[in-house]
Formats: sequence, structure tokens, C-alpha cells
Amino acid sequence: MKTVNHWIGGKTVEGTSGNYGPVTDPATGAVTTQVALASLEEVDAAVAAAKDAYATWGTSSLAARTAVLFRYRALLDARRDDIAALITAEHGKVHSDALGEVARGLEIVELACGITTQLKGELSTQVSSRVDVSSIRQSLGVVAGITPFNFPAMVPMWMFPLAIACGNTFVLKPSEKDPSAANLLAELAAEAGLPDGVLNVLHGDKVAVDGLLNHLDVAAVSFVGSTPIARYIHTTASANGKRVQALGGAKNHMLVLPDADLDAAADAAVSAAYGSAGERCMAISAVVAVGAIGDELVARIKERAEKIKIGPGNDPTSEMGPLITAAHRDKVASYVTGAAAQGADVVLDGTGYTVDGFQDGHWIGLSLLDHVSTDSDAYKDEIFGPVLCVLRAETYEEGVALMNASPFGNGTAIFTRDGGAARRFQLEIEAGMVGVNVPIPVPVGYHSFGGWKDSLFGDHHIYGNDGVHFYTRGKVVTTRWPDPADAPAGVDLGFPRNH
Repeated sequence: MKTVNHWIGGKTVEGTSGNYGPVTDPATGAVTTQVALASLEEVDAAVAAAKDAYATWGTSSLAARTAVLFRYRALLDARRDDIAALITAEHGKVHSDALGEVARGLEIVELACGITTQLKGELSTQVSSRVDVSSIRQSLGVVAGITPFNFPAMVPMWMFPLAIACGNTFVLKPSEKDPSAANLLAELAAEAGLPDGVLNVLHGDKVAVDGLLNHLDVAAVSFVGSTPIARYIHTTASANGKRVQALGGAKNHMLVLPDADLDAAADAAVSAAYGSAGERCMAISAVVAVGAIGDELVARIKERAEKIKIGPGNDPTSEMGPLITAAHRDKVASYVTGAAAQGADVVLDGTGYTVDGFQDGHWIGLSLLDHVSTDSDAYKDEIFGPVLCVLRAETYEEGVALMNASPFGNGTAIFTRDGGAARRFQLEIEAGMVGVNVPIPVPVGYHSFGGWKDSLFGDHHIYGNDGVHFYTRGKVVTTRWPDPADAPAGVDLGFPRNH
């Protein structure tokens, strides 16, 4: 059986803890790989390699760093199919989704290639007599990233390219459920000329996570995952004096007003709710239908959802793949049956879905729940699967109030033809990312990604300007030099005197 080991100090390092985790093919349910789970000693080794590398990388020129990143970007582009294939094999998403993930990660590598403009300082001259003040940004040291299973390439690339471009060194702890993509990203970085130890990949479970959170030589931690774990990461790392950006869970709403293009809204709801099998923090999981359009909107969503072809991710005809594990599949299914018991109308029930020839895969079909109550578990919890809840509201104000009452504030959208309503919505809604007739408003790389309320712990969003600020710290220098003309011997520029 294949074993995924750590990448430390520029080379593959076999696990020594004796502990391994299973990696399954979600389409078949078969265990295809095992991944080494790090001990605290291996955490120390990875951090030590990063600390040693920082001694030279932290003082390297911007030109040297960006030269590596430009070569890295070219290698990633050339190998995007290989990266996507690893994602499909271990996560289960269809190949086109996996390619889209790689493309979004590449955006941040491209942003990192232009880091020279992002790190420019400021200078004020003559703030007082012969006094100048400058502001500069400097790297932090060793930083860590803890990333989720749903985007095993994209989310790491949201972190480490900017971090290393800013002069830091990085320890990545990817999900142990689909670890192989992270290793390939590190290997390609080494091929691009990244010095040994600048990027390290440490596989593991809670032992590795806690080891990084408590390590004295780790200056900052980036995290993407569920809200309970984000809160834990933020609390623990902050208590240890670390800078933290911890992105948590979501319950993203889409408000559909009576004047909306219902075909466009239905298309958007299907793609946003069921794309990547709903395993993404920006999925639309709750549609709020305003006024009398609810029944017609639900009918159009149902019509489209029934046409989605579910199958193995490496089948080019598949539009949705399986879920990551059987346990997660069963948990998602429980929300559908639970919603029915709590009064929702089950318009589509995907809980009994299977694929011929792949009966042991982690399959679930698309579920559509109507007339869902805000007290329902299917509404309150982040399901992270292909389940769409539809709620009803009589007015715009009622819909916005319902949405703002959610403890989550990650992403949201409004569908309307009314510019005034859209403008009002973007100001009144309590969420970090807003779409106007755009169902999944993930910002491009040069803007920052992040939510509000229980969807974010820490002061900085990820990538964009916030990412650069997170991975650097500011320093202000005030300088006063005496004028050479005031020296007793006058101006002396140090040239030899020929007397």
C-alpha cells in the first residue's frame, strides 16, 4: 500500500511515530493509501527545518523570492492535471471541479509573484527639522497553516505562497483525509528552486495540530475549517502569543426577491448548493424566497437538480462525485431525515442514492428541503453536503432579519433586478462576502476572503492585502542625521586629500 510521508527540509521523511491514518477512494470506499501521523518529535523537526531556513530566506532579496515563485507558477500550470487527479482520487470531486480548485490557487501564486509592490514601505521627509519617518513591513519567522479536506490544493495555496513571498518559512499541516496533493505542491516548489526547509509538509492529527499551536518557534497560524475547531485554534494559539487567522464554518443564504429572474436564480441555487457535493464553505445552503415566488422557485430548482449526473470523479460525464468518507455521508443523510421529522417538506431525498458498479462508494444524492424552520437542525448546522434548505419570507425586511439572525456570516447573495434593493442589501447584510446576482462571491486573489461573526476568528481575512499584512509586521523608523555642513571642518565626503 502506498504511504504518504512528510516533506521536511526539502526531502521526503518517513514517519517515525508508528501511527498511520487511512486514505480512501471515495468512489469505491477502498483504502488505497496510508498517511504517516506525526509525533511531537516530528513536529519539532519540521519547525526546526523551517527555523534554520529562515536564517537565510528571511534576508533574501525580493528578486530572488519572486524568481522562484515565477518558476513555481509555471510548474503548477504545467502539472495542473496531475494535481487535479490526486484531488479526485482522494477527495472524490469531479475532475473539472478539481481543475477549478487548482486555478483558484494559482491566482494567489500570481499575487505572490507581484509581492514587490505589496511590500513597499512609506517615507515622510522633514516631519521636523532634519527628521524623516519611514514605515516598513518585515516577515514574522516560522508560520504554520492547518488546512481542510475540501480543498486540499487551493486552501494551502491561499496561505504558503504569500507567506514565503513575504520572507517567512512555512509548515503546512494538511488534512489527513486527502494528503497527497500537498506533497506534490511541495515537491514542485523544490523543483522551482525553493531552498530546503522554506516549505515543509507535516501530516498528522490533533497531536500535530496541538504541537504547532504550542510551539515556541511558530509565530503565526492560519486555519480554515469548522467553527468549533476555528475557535479552538484561535483560543489556543492566541494564548501562546501567536498571530492567528482562523476561518470557520458557514450557513450561506441566498435571498431571492419577487422581481428576480427565476431561471437565473434556480441555476445559481443548483450550482452553488450542489457543486463539489456541497463540501465547501461558500456553498449556498439556504435559499430565502420572498413573497409568492417560493413554489415556482422550488419547482425550477427541483427540475434542474434531478438532471445532475452523479458518478466517479474521474468519469468525464459526472457532474458531482461522492462525499469524502462514509461517516460524513451518513451524517449528511441524517439531516435530511431529521428535517422531515422537524416539519420540512422533502422535495428531493438523496439519502438512498447509489452508483451502479460502485456500491461501496460514499454516495449521496441531491436533497431539497422546503418550508424549513429556523429551528430545524438542517438549517442551524453547517451540513457540508448536497442539501439545500428553502425558507419563506413575506418581505425583504423579514428575509434580511432572518439571515442576520444566523450566527454565521461568511458569504451571502441577493437575486434581484432592483439596483436600489441590491445596494441596500449589501450595506445591511451581516456577512463578509456579498454577491449581487452572483451566488458564490469568492473574491479574486487581490481582494481578501473572509467572513464575519462565527465564520472568522482573528483580525485578518485570508490572501489579498489582509494576507500580506497577516504574514508581515510593521515597523516605523524615525531618523535624524546632522547636516555635514555643520561639522567643524565643513563638508567631508571622505575623499583622500592630496596636500
